[in-house]
Amino acid sequence: MQILAIDQGTTSSRAIVFDRDLRPVASAQAEFTQHFPASGWIEHDAEEIWQSVLSTCRGALDEAGPVDALGITNQRETVLAWDRATGQPLYRALVWQDRRTAKACAKLRAEGVEPMVTGRTGLLLDPYFTATKAGWLMENIPEVQAAAKAGTLALGTVDAFLIWRLTGGRVFATDATNAARTMLYDIREGAWDPELCKLFDVPIETLPEVRDCNADFGATDPAHFGTAIPILGVAGDQQAATIGQACFEPGMLKSTYGTGCFALLNTGAQMVPSHNRLLTTIAYRLDGQVTYALEGSIFIAGAVVQWLRDGLKIIKAAPDTQALADAADPGQEVIVVPAFTGLGAPWWQPDCRGAVYGLTRNSGPEELARAALESVGFQTADLHSAMLDDWARSGAHAAAGVLRVDGGMSASDYAMQFLADVLGAAVDRPQVLETTALGAAWLAGSKAGICGDRAAFAASWALERQFTPTMPAETRKARRTAWSRAVQATMLAAGVTPQA
Repeated sequence: MQILAIDQGTTSSRAIVFDRDLRPVASAQAEFTQHFPASGWIEHDAEEIWQSVLSTCRGALDEAGPVDALGITNQRETVLAWDRATGQPLYRALVWQDRRTAKACAKLRAEGVEPMVTGRTGLLLDPYFTATKAGWLMENIPEVQAAAKAGTLALGTVDAFLIWRLTGGRVFATDATNAARTMLYDIREGAWDPELCKLFDVPIETLPEVRDCNADFGATDPAHFGTAIPILGVAGDQQAATIGQACFEPGMLKSTYGTGCFALLNTGAQMVPSHNRLLTTIAYRLDGQVTYALEGSIFIAGAVVQWLRDGLKIIKAAPDTQALADAADPGQEVIVVPAFTGLGAPWWQPDCRGAVYGLTRNSGPEELARAALESVGFQTADLHSAMLDDWARSGAHAAAGVLRVDGGMSASDYAMQFLADVLGAAVDRPQVLETTALGAAWLAGSKAGICGDRAAFAASWALERQFTPTMPAETRKARRTAWSRAVQATMLAAGVTPQA
């Protein structure tokens, strides 16, 4: 018995077939186009996403043979609009990184509505989330307006679009983790919020039904893969990675390194409010039971390595950064603040842009590569400190002393060792780095009765390598102070008053 996991990401789509022991047996991957129609605008072609999912699924299935269940995980907060009468997308997808609604968010913040929004959704007013992007589509795209008037408009995140297409338009649904990232969903009540929908000009009737992560989402149309495959698991990518890392106990912490970096701390049944501008969100909802999390979001992690490759052209492939970083001059303290699309948590400054500090006449590719890798460690350390503070304020027991990491960038020994050094804590890298797809596969497989329950899955988690800190405490403090000053200078350059 086998399980197919769809991992629809920001820059590519992948399909991985797992056996009943959740070992990958076949996979396929396809990149798709990133569209940048204006500064700060990032879009995807919905049809290209769909075709990439179809082709990778067929490729993996051709290699592995029949499967018994399907799970989906996806880039979150990205919004799509399509017509349920014709099945056609009405505009390109607006990506989670898109900043076109920054002024709209600032206006709402000035009107004093952020406390109400945060109280219901756990989120902050930021273009990152789906609501203002969906409102932009409603306000600016005539085809979206016409479909809304005709009663055929569908507004949803990527998972809802894929479920709708995979089932031949029979199911219009999302899961609780994706709904929780829209800024339209009350995470305490577990329902779309009419007042929030009105605030952001999103017709509530255009939104999908919200189901558990391990729910029945229908079956694929046989025309796609030759047979109907039940869709039995759905979760946003970071929540799926939390599941894939078996972070099922309160206090467990994971960080995923893809295009961005996303750290989640399991807080159990307790919604922990943040005093550090982190997010309170849903970690997963299984069989009607909600587990909450604190989350910190970094917009640029692996993307800083793509910048070295595609922008500066100083590397040909991501692994090249390791040798360059090792060869960097230890006497130079070059710092990259990769605020290419603004600063995420805990700063939340969408108007900031990237900056490099400490350049000398001798600075070169080696120093830039090292600084790029270290920028991810510094940003994670900011999140880590904020999370532990919020967790302590909640009155909970101490959080886990170990950070579990995954995602493509976690393969870099240099980056993970620096992360352990700057955190002053152990960093555990599992044997399976693709925990996002693994989480989706477990959701579907456990629902189908193919693989074990939570306890059995947690027991199967296996360590590949643990990185322990070697940096002296004084050095760590000095490096983090230099980073903090660089972040504050970046905010000043954007006309933002630095935060204390």
